[in-house]
Amino acid sequence: MTETVTFSIEKHVARLTLNNPEKHNALGRKELDALRSAVAEVAASDSVRVLVLTGEGDKTFCAGASLQELNAGEIRGDDYQDMTDAIADLAIPTVCAISGNVFGGGVELALSCDFRIGIEGTRMRVPAASIGLCYPVRGIERFVQRLGPGVAKRILVASEALSADEMLRIGFLDHLVMPAQLEQTVATYAAQLAGLAPLSVRAMKQIIGNVASGTHDREEAKRLAVLCEASEDLAEGFAALKEKRPPEFSGR
Repeated sequence: MTETVTFSIEKHVARLTLNNPEKHNALGRKELDALRSAVAEVAASDSVRVLVLTGEGDKTFCAGASLQELNAGEIRGDDYQDMTDAIADLAIPTVCAISGNVFGGGVELALSCDFRIGIEGTRMRVPAASIGLCYPVRGIERFVQRLGPGVAKRILVASEALSADEMLRIGFLDHLVMPAQLEQTVATYAAQLAGLAPLSVRAMKQIIGNVASGTHDREEAKRLAVLCEASEDLAEGFAALKEKRPPEFSGR
């Protein structure tokens, strides 16, 4: 990784941290490359079951792509979209811990994750329309698919600034906690996800994503369900229920 993006794996949980709070955790070429590399490693891993994405500092989770590097032509909008697509396309669940305000492309970065946990006092805004930009098309599609066209218009067309309570109300945030509770809440949530049956989690994430994007294939969904029904993990789940103990899933 780099000094501005750190990556670690502990047991079944991978953690990616944006570590450039002085620049509001904005993402330039080296940060985008580091994120893509880490996500590729996670995608290839047989042991990682959850990815947590967060940012250092308590002011800004992420301000999106580096405007300086965009203006200089060192990165393009497609570079940023490729990175968010890579996160969204992961088979495992992803959790975004929003430790501060979130602006511009940072909003889409959070939205590319499956779950978002934020803190009281957070603010969110995408200022593209206020500076004359059309937000990248793939990003607009993600806003519409995840939040619906009405909310997407508020965020992108009207460039509204939203409070943490409003972010929770519109479904951008799944959970809202006090700042001091964020780290423990995210750790507990990630551990809970990592303890679930991997085949079931992956199958249902894939089916839900396909339904939302209009690419649902019922026969493929049935195939995934049959794999879960024939798995060792289902037998383990039933055994654990009978023996009144926590299951120990293997992903097989």
